[in-house]
Amino acid sequence: MKILVIGTGAREHALVHALAADSDVDELHAAPGNAGIAAEAKVHPLDLTDPTAAPDLAAQLRVDLVVVGPEGPLVLGVADHLRAAGFATFGPSAAAARLEGSKAFAKDVMASAGVPTAMAHVCDSLAEVEVAFDQFGAPYVVKDDGLAAGKGVVVTGDRTDALEHARECLAKDGGRVVVEEFLDGPEVSLFCLTDGETVVPLQPAQDFKRVFDGDLGPNTGGMGAYSPLPWAPDDLVADVVARVVQPTVDELRHRGTPFVGVVYAGLALTSRGLRVIEFNARFGDPETQVVLARLRTPLAHVLLAAATGHLADLEDLRWRDGAAVTVVIAAENYPGTPVTGRVVQGLDAAAEVDGAYVLHAGTKLAAYQTVVSSGGRVLSVVGVGADLAEARARAYDAVDLVVLPGSHFRSDIALAAELGEITVP
Repeated sequence: MKILVIGTGAREHALVHALAADSDVDELHAAPGNAGIAAEAKVHPLDLTDPTAAPDLAAQLRVDLVVVGPEGPLVLGVADHLRAAGFATFGPSAAAARLEGSKAFAKDVMASAGVPTAMAHVCDSLAEVEVAFDQFGAPYVVKDDGLAAGKGVVVTGDRTDALEHARECLAKDGGRVVVEEFLDGPEVSLFCLTDGETVVPLQPAQDFKRVFDGDLGPNTGGMGAYSPLPWAPDDLVADVVARVVQPTVDELRHRGTPFVGVVYAGLALTSRGLRVIEFNARFGDPETQVVLARLRTPLAHVLLAAATGHLADLEDLRWRDGAAVTVVIAAENYPGTPVTGRVVQGLDAAAEVDGAYVLHAGTKLAAYQTVVSSGGRVLSVVGVGADLAEARARAYDAVDLVVLPGSHFRSDIALAAELGEITVP
């Protein structure tokens, strides 16, 4: 099988890493890729803002399957163009990708499907935002209606800060915000593969959105993740599929916009039960790094089955015992404007740590095959082990060997779970 993976981040490197280990994959391509992906697949230039460019590349490479990683191209319709050109494509149409592209649209779908989620107001003006704040009270939850690379959400007890975020979102062309009630309880990420009808869940993970230890500082695209969740209820996955993902997939199909790809359900286990925080229309980063680290079933035919309507024919997925933890190494000043172009050293030494490996995110090759930073989140360092303690230790052992001037990372990824300090209300 010949496969093309579209994207540039650690999520795409995790997909490439898993597909490279699949004996059924004869050729593996990526576009535009990064320095780490280039070591495991043949990389090609591609403008991710031009959804019509991907079919030309897929035709040139004569691939059997295209896997679209990031949300931006999906919302722009790259999957529509690929399917119209006859390529099996893992990723939703532009119409179905609105599940992520518009928070207001997602709320409407959930209301129609009876999916439990936070109470919310869709606001087009600051006056409406003020009314919503008065109704819900603090902490204030303000979400940009559109795509914001994981950084469009502000949760704060400071009304002035919340209003300022709303003002910035509303100032955009066609800007809207969604103001929600605050949800208590631990958060869970669950990816579910779907061909538009059948839903196949992966294993749950938890990510860490805030930039600093102790969940302090601004939101980021994600600073680390772990899987499995030893504190989660035994029936969590079945409950999410039955009450959240299957009804959502059915609702989208009934609307004439079937969803093909992965539905990422961001969830809160609250004192009032399961609630959806948000949906994404693609694999999450950094959760993909730990979920795929634990998947024993070869990945290629699973993604192809979703892309071609045959998920119901798959055998049950098989999973490795133990745990996986990933720690993100971020560039100086991230999540602000990151400092880029700095040389990354210690990658070979980190890769030699038993049970650890490095996935690249914001990297590129410079002169003399030197790896330099090119984005805010630079690397995802993955550790696997018999339990969370061992996986954490291996991940951080490898992190300590990476040298990137000015970089930072969180030291508490999966720590509370390892210590048994997480409880479900």
